[in-house]
Amino acid sequence: MKNLFLAVALGLLLSACASTSTVDKDSQVTRDWSVQRLYNEAHDELMHRNYTHAEKLYEILQARFPYGSYAEQAQLDLAYAYYKDDENDKALAAVEQFQRLYPQHPNMDYALYLKALIQLNEDKSFVSKLAKQDWSDRDPKANREAYTTFAQLVQYFPRSKYADDARTKMQKLLEALGGNELSVARYYMKRGAWLAAVGRAQTVISQYQNTPNVEEALAIMISAYANLGEQALSDDTKRVLAQNFPDSPYLQKPWNDHNAIPWWRYWK
Repeated sequence: MKNLFLAVALGLLLSACASTSTVDKDSQVTRDWSVQRLYNEAHDELMHRNYTHAEKLYEILQARFPYGSYAEQAQLDLAYAYYKDDENDKALAAVEQFQRLYPQHPNMDYALYLKALIQLNEDKSFVSKLAKQDWSDRDPKANREAYTTFAQLVQYFPRSKYADDARTKMQKLLEALGGNELSVARYYMKRGAWLAAVGRAQTVISQYQNTPNVEEALAIMISAYANLGEQALSDDTKRVLAQNFPDSPYLQKPWNDHNAIPWWRYWK
């Protein structure tokens, strides 16, 4: 046991030394570099996806040259490097510091776009899977924060090259947030909590009216009101459903088919 403890302790010591040695080596090698060369080398590492080394070089640059255009851009590049290196907490802190230090920076639109991506904490393969990924299963808090940041980008920089993609993601986030409310409404329906189900369905209709979730939200209200003994409200809601979704399957009568399951049992 004693030998095992010594081996583990030695391994930790060597690891720490190796890490310190790497940092010291970067500091020694770059000690005579100009700010321009230091930035260019860091940017080159970033472009070659050597994110950890890029981070070290950007950090050295900021320590030696804390002011000027290179320091400003280094702060933003460092946030991106952290993001690509799956260091989301550091990435968010870096981009928020950039916002505080350089509120009038010409690349603020990109800073907001990057911040929203960090808040999404999305899978890096997301871009190629945009149409397939179901965001309603994601943390709604992260979705709301990302939506708010994308909205700021669109509001303050409507002609930014990132604005169109931000708008696309905002719509998908709205659908996800509405879908999350809908999933809670389904849960309440299965539990027989009719009033709570109505409340969640109403939230979908009032806050996420331009999403595909509204149709089912109305159907949930029809069934929940009926279970609450509020037949008049149920009938009124059914008329709204028929007006807005005349071809809705929730308006059909599957109970005429003895092999079909009535739609209201979907939530039971």
